[in-house]
Amino acid sequence: MLRHEFQPGRLVAGLFLTAAGGVYAGDARGLWETPWFVIVPLVVGGLLLAGVTGSVARAIRRRGGAEHG
Repeated sequence: MLRHEFQPGRLVAGLFLTAAGGVYAGDARGLWETPWFVIVPLVVGGLLLAGVTGSVARAIRRRGGAEHG
């Protein structure tokens, strides 16, 4: 049984922020060289995609609730 409702927007945001951390972790270990500005499109794009995902999920949830209630 789920303890809370699934929120896909938060999942997407978490994945992109984890990827950003992975990019900097690879830079810190010396696996590759990462310029400082690379992180900006990754984080902003991830947050934008998370917002769109959350909005779509909310719209689907509202539409599904209206039909059943």
